[in-house]
Amino acid sequence: MKRRILVVEDNAHLADGLRINLELEGYEPVLAGNAEEGLDIWRRGGIELILLDVMLPGMDGFQFCRLVREAGDRLPILFLTARTAGQDRIRGLDEGGDDYIAKPFELQELLARIKSLFRRQDWFRGRETPQVLQIGQAEINLRAYRATTPGGEVTLKEKEVMILRLLAEHDGEPVDRATILDRVWGFGAYPTTRTVDNFILGLRKIVESDPAKPQHILTVHGVGYRLVTGSPASPVPGPATEPSP
Repeated sequence: MKRRILVVEDNAHLADGLRINLELEGYEPVLAGNAEEGLDIWRRGGIELILLDVMLPGMDGFQFCRLVREAGDRLPILFLTARTAGQDRIRGLDEGGDDYIAKPFELQELLARIKSLFRRQDWFRGRETPQVLQIGQAEINLRAYRATTPGGEVTLKEKEVMILRLLAEHDGEPVDRATILDRVWGFGAYPTTRTVDNFILGLRKIVESDPAKPQHILTVHGVGYRLVTGSPASPVPGPATEPSP
């Protein structure tokens, strides 16, 4: 079965060029010239990835993305942005986009990003994905994006769930920041590994009894992080207390 890609782009010449090249790559592209038309196609189902222009007539790409995410659909969304619109890229990712590429772009780079998004999607939605992960006193439902803690329920971001899934796959072994960026974001959607550190800080506030002295999401100095899901971890070489990432 060919993977269906929805292209929401009001530039007819660019959209047609994308259609031709996506077909040559073995995909099934579906074109929409505005957000309203694109939403109608998406609601019919069967779309596996969206190439979404930011600047559209009427509803813009950010609103489109927000509606898709509010409906609970986690399919990959790749924003097409103007090269000078740096804030658009940040906002697109904040709205739930998975990646962006600036116009004008190289076709091979776009195709590589699409393949990377599908690869991450296949990994994250694979059959081996556990439904529930127990981390200390927190119960993480990886498919519902929800954490149940002594303090109540917390809705998790998709990237937070992906990081936990990746760390759990390595069963207590360290995972370096570059690997986390590649598997969770891919292609450097954010420019530095500090992004990973910030997400880890957020996750510790959810799963740790004392985020300043983590017992489950541990820093491996000079490398990255490792996850201990059961009893508190044994001390690791380094400072007596766990520092910020």
